[in-house]
Amino acid sequence: MKKRLLAALVSGALMMSALAGCGGSTAQTNNGGDTADQTTQQDYHIKVILKTLASEYWQYVGNGCKQAGKDLGVTVDVLGASSETAYDEQLSMIETTLSANDCDAMVVAPLQAETVATQIANTDLPIVAIDTAIDSDKVLSFVGFNNEELAAMGGKAAVEAAKDKGWDKITAIGIMGVQGDSTSEARIAGFKQGIAEAGGEYLSAETQYADSVADKAVTCMEAIIQAHPEGVSIIVANNDDMAAGAARAAAAFPAYKNTIFVGIGGNLAGIDAILAGQETMTVAVDGYDVGYLGVQAAVDALNGKKLDEFIATDATVVTADNAAERRAEVEKRLGTS
Repeated sequence: MKKRLLAALVSGALMMSALAGCGGSTAQTNNGGDTADQTTQQDYHIKVILKTLASEYWQYVGNGCKQAGKDLGVTVDVLGASSETAYDEQLSMIETTLSANDCDAMVVAPLQAETVATQIANTDLPIVAIDTAIDSDKVLSFVGFNNEELAAMGGKAAVEAAKDKGWDKITAIGIMGVQGDSTSEARIAGFKQGIAEAGGEYLSAETQYADSVADKAVTCMEAIIQAHPEGVSIIVANNDDMAAGAARAAAAFPAYKNTIFVGIGGNLAGIDAILAGQETMTVAVDGYDVGYLGVQAAVDALNGKKLDEFIATDATVVTADNAAERRAEVEKRLGTS
C-alpha cells in the first residue's frame, strides 16, 4: 500500500498548496515538531461524524481531525455515535448537520454507507468519507485504507507465524465486527485471501460476529473453544479489542497455547496487548492520519482544490519484535510521549 505518513502532510509545499488562494493573517502551526508561519484561510467550520467515540481507535481518529483543525486554522467539531451499532443515532447526527446549515463541510465515517448515501443525495454540502467508503456522487473523496489488502497482509503473516509455532494443518476462524458492515466484510475477504495464498484454510462457515466489542468477542471465543477443543491455528479479528478479548478467553486452554491471534488497528491498547502476550500481531492502520487527512481534504475542497477520489493511508504488520518501536511512534503522534 502507498505510504502516506503525517510528515508528508506537514511539508511546506503541501501546506502552502492546501492554503493557496486564501487571504488572512499569519498563524503559527506545530505539527510533528515543525513550526512555521502559515497564511490561513477563513475560519471554515468542519463537522466530523465518526462511527463512535467509545473506543480508543475512534478517539485516535478524532485526535487527528482536531489536530488538522489546529494546524489549518479551521473550526472542527468531532461527533460520534454511542456504539458501532447505534445506527439511528448516527443517522440523526448526519440529518441534523445537513439541515442545520451551520458548517461549511462534513467529514463522515458511516455506520451504514448505503443509508448515508441516500441521506446525502440532495445536499450541496461538501462531503468527505473516511474509513468506510460511501457510493455517492456527493462524496468528493474517500480517505482510508484498502481493507481487503491490509487484512490479506495479516492473513499471510499469521500463517507464517502458525507454521513457526509448529501447526501442521493451519485453519483460521474469524471474529468480526457487525454482520453486513462493508468494512467487516471486506476484512473477512482479505483474511480469507491472505490465509489461502499462504497455505492455510479460512473456515468461512464458522465466522463469528461480535459487533466490534471485546466482551462479545469473549463469548464468541468460548463458542469456538467448545466447538474445537483440539485448538485452532489462527483467530483473526476485525479489531485489536476483539483479538485481545479472544486471546484472554483462550488463555486457560492448553490446546490454544500456540494459537495466533490477529487484530487490525495498531492503537496503544492493541500494541500493549501484543507486548503483554495477549495478542500475537496486528495490522496497524494509521487512524490518526485518516482523521487528519479527512479534514485536510475538506479544507482543500473548500479552497477549490480537486481531490483524489481515494486518498490511501499506510498499514504495517506489528508483532512483538517491533511493538515497542511502534508504541513510541504512536505516543509521539498523540503528543503523550
